[in-house]
Amino acid sequence: MEKPLIFDDGSRVFFTSDTHFGHANIMRFCKRPFESVEEMDRVLIENWNAKVGKDDTVFHMGDFAWGGAAEWSHLLDVLNGRIYLVLGNHDMRNINQGFMKRFEWVGFQALIAVEGRKVLLNHYPMLCYAGTYGSRKDMVYQLFGHVHSSDTCDNIDFPRMSHLFPTQYDVGVDNNNFTPISFTEVDAIIKKQQA
Repeated sequence: MEKPLIFDDGSRVFFTSDTHFGHANIMRFCKRPFESVEEMDRVLIENWNAKVGKDDTVFHMGDFAWGGAAEWSHLLDVLNGRIYLVLGNHDMRNINQGFMKRFEWVGFQALIAVEGRKVLLNHYPMLCYAGTYGSRKDMVYQLFGHVHSSDTCDNIDFPRMSHLFPTQYDVGVDNNNFTPISFTEVDAIIKKQQA
């Protein structure tokens, strides 16, 4: 991203991660409550479009979809919003595909500002990053995915999660009822974590 993106209305900026569209094994790994990949994809798409408007902004923190160009292109045809992709480990095999140009932006990390708050976006939670100290108003939020922090997921990362700052939050679908979460919601959660 050449210059930081700045957003004034946090209710129209959304975050999500680890949708894993089309990925059958994720249903087993995270005990997702779906009978089939088709049902999972349908529910994820319905939840996304029920919350995100056509002109809203979505930052996807990686592990977008399984499959190739046909699957990714179909998803980009049906999902609402202007989508920015922060690459996850499962996205790397698709990085040279032409459909990556359909995202507003694709990269490994981004720093944005929403309602005056700096927000660092990365697929992975970070234990050290700029802005973790100082006054509460100056602290930088860090939003991430990857860890599938839900009680239902078989997760080897849980012991390390206790080291996170209260300014960090897992925006992955397994942690957020299979739905994108707005900045307004994230802000309220992080303020509660800081209390």
